[in-house]
Amino acid sequence: MQMTEKKTRLASKTLLVVVSLVVVAVVAVIVTGIHLSNPYLHKKVVEMLGEKFHADVELKEFHVYLFPGARIEGSGLALRHEGRTDVPPLISIGEFSAEAGILGLLGRPWKMGQVKLKGLVIQIPPQGERGKQNWSKVRDVPVLIGEIVSDDAELRLLPKSSDKDPHVFTIHHLVMHSVGLDRPASFTAQLTNAVPPGEVETKGSFGPWSPDDPGQTPLAAEYTFDKADLGVFKGISGILSSQGKFGGVLEKIEVEGKTSTPDFTVTIGGHPVALDTVFSATVDGTNGDTLLHPVTAHLLKTVIVAQGGVVKSRDKDKKGKEITLDVTVDKGRLEDLLRLAVKAEKPPLTGAIDFHTKFDLPPGKSDLAGRLNLDGKFDVEQARFTSPEVTAKIETLSRKAQGQPENKDAGSSVSQLKGNFVLDNGVITFQGLTFSVTGAQVTLNGKYGLNKEDLDFHGQLRMQAKISQTVTGAKSFLLKAVDPFFRKNGQTQLPIKITGQRDHPSFGLDLHHRDKEKGE
Repeated sequence: MQMTEKKTRLASKTLLVVVSLVVVAVVAVIVTGIHLSNPYLHKKVVEMLGEKFHADVELKEFHVYLFPGARIEGSGLALRHEGRTDVPPLISIGEFSAEAGILGLLGRPWKMGQVKLKGLVIQIPPQGERGKQNWSKVRDVPVLIGEIVSDDAELRLLPKSSDKDPHVFTIHHLVMHSVGLDRPASFTAQLTNAVPPGEVETKGSFGPWSPDDPGQTPLAAEYTFDKADLGVFKGISGILSSQGKFGGVLEKIEVEGKTSTPDFTVTIGGHPVALDTVFSATVDGTNGDTLLHPVTAHLLKTVIVAQGGVVKSRDKDKKGKEITLDVTVDKGRLEDLLRLAVKAEKPPLTGAIDFHTKFDLPPGKSDLAGRLNLDGKFDVEQARFTSPEVTAKIETLSRKAQGQPENKDAGSSVSQLKGNFVLDNGVITFQGLTFSVTGAQVTLNGKYGLNKEDLDFHGQLRMQAKISQTVTGAKSFLLKAVDPFFRKNGQTQLPIKITGQRDHPSFGLDLHHRDKEKGE
């Protein structure tokens, strides 16, 4: 959303310069040369515009009318800054017209009724190729325009590489009132945001333009953003809407707003959920860097708080913005988070979760799950497995760990779960993953693949009971001989492994893995 606001402001800013082009032409024609021929005026206007704006000017059609009021019409206007022909024109206008009364041009400021623009195209070169525009001479155009109307305009951000397409922002309709370089102008605009694609309506005020320090130009506006398709970002989908306001100066814009995505979906999980956010941010309108402080998201019954920034990538080889956040969940619901990442219809676990992670999403075109990096920790209380098969195994483990394998009332499937994790390239690596039930504690290290949902964990099981107490009959008698080998500090300690798929995990002893680690 911050990119949308930036483009709207940039378009408004540049329109002031475009209007200055038209105004200079009108004033030159009406004040100094109304008795001359149209071809001569055409030539003089091109020369004057080129001198004032340090540019090569192309103007295909130019006509002057004096009755019933002063009016000019033209088409095919193009402005090439510093005469550059290796890039598209900085500004071009398909058709333009301007109207003014003769009396309005006799005093200062010159007053014009209306300026109309059709087919305006503003093309912004890459940041390192824009050069330094001299705005100082724009100030000496003392003009006040009652209304500017622009239809079918485009703002194009040109990439550094010529083989890549520009980012295009379509501004369907823009109206500005009481426009002058020495005062704020009110505006309304309807435009199409490029990424994510959606319709934006905004209204507010812009200016007065600060020629010595453009970053200090003030603005204030409200916006609505509808039908934004998140599917353009590989790895997620949903239709987003947003409302809010922004204000301040161009280089430090304070933004407040909210978003609603009733069908937010992470592709890897495939379950649409309602996601609502409330946010405040500071945006640098000169480069698009954004500081979030904070974003509060409501996902079902869970509140997620994120603070951080959307800034230029730290990797010089990667172009675009990198998202870095601190994300915290306090007493959220584990099942709400798992709905995003697990394919099963039912989340495998439920429980109350405390969660904190560093969130890093570098720019790129690959799937979100492959680019996202997380580094954090979690603590789940009163965890319950939703799979009857897994629940039965956990209850059996609890009964045996207490030395009561035949007591159906002794087992518990309610567990505590905590650990540290790192997500990289679609694989979650766990360190110090601790899982506790009545009578037993499991400590594991290992990996879980998000795409295939495969498990590969190795660790240790600690039990209150001796090994011989986990079974009955002859087996119990025979196992008494090995009890001392696995008994330590009043507990039984066994190396274990959990492998297989999430829906059908395999539990077993892991003596080979323990021996391998000792050998290494």
